[in-house]
Amino acid sequence: MHVVIFRARVRELDPEYSQFAQHLRNLALSQFGCLEFHSLSEGLDEVALSYWPDEAHIRTWKAHAEHLQAQKFGRERWYETYAVEVAEVTRKYRFLRED
Repeated sequence: MHVVIFRARVRELDPEYSQFAQHLRNLALSQFGCLEFHSLSEGLDEVALSYWPDEAHIRTWKAHAEHLQAQKFGRERWYETYAVEVAEVTRKYRFLRED
């Protein structure tokens, strides 16, 4: 499994941003093999984690037309800066309370 870590500094988020982001999230999860997607923001900082079965799925998603449009809008309108890291998950464990 792989994780894509997206970190950005927001410049300006217009009304289209939230709709576009939700649409892309749903598309990645339903049609491109994304296993999980989590995002959070604090002030102007945004972080998103998406989990994928392998790098081939990530490359296919990165090249998809709507995702390419989002990248263009991100550079032109929404973000001051952003960085993307792709890492392989080598271990995973969790705690689950059973009350």
